[in-house]
Amino acid sequence: MSEEKEEEEEKKIDYSQRAQWLRAGVMGATDGLVSVASLMMGVGAVRTDAKAMLLAGFAGSVAGGCSMAIGEFVSVYTQYEVEVAQIKNKTICEDVQMVKKALPNPLQAALASASCYCLGAVPPLVGAAFIRDYRTRIMVVLAVATLSLFVFGWIGSVLGNTPMLRSCARLLLGGWMAMAITFALTKLFAFTGLQF
Repeated sequence: MSEEKEEEEEKKIDYSQRAQWLRAGVMGATDGLVSVASLMMGVGAVRTDAKAMLLAGFAGSVAGGCSMAIGEFVSVYTQYEVEVAQIKNKTICEDVQMVKKALPNPLQAALASASCYCLGAVPPLVGAAFIRDYRTRIMVVLAVATLSLFVFGWIGSVLGNTPMLRSCARLLLGGWMAMAITFALTKLFAFTGLQF
């Protein structure tokens, strides 16, 4: 009896409504994690001191969180205005208010994206904060980022009812590529003779 109720409840979940805030949250957390970990890896490619890595990670967290909030707000608000205009062209005024409630909320999307970005930035910052040895610190940032990417992929797959392996693989490969490219290009840039 309880299994039937669970199946019935799952059928009632509106994944399209959930997708609006889920996309903003997962994108924000993943972007915060990958951006900050990549910044820290890039700085770590040319500087061995922890202070430089942590400062770059913190600045990236603040700047990225602000950028995500305004970008998400503008994007969702534009989508909202387009959908409202389209609704007004197709329906009568009484229906407009009911339909507006189902539309994406720009402020909610901005807050979800910015807060999730900052939360995503925490693991590599905390992971590197207590490690003095340069090589160990780089490996800890990579390990913490890898574990966090897997967890974010798993959470996204559960909340979105999507295949877990595919969700995790996408995040892991994308995150690893971003960190590797940032590390390699920063190292290459340093080899050109510029002083840091």
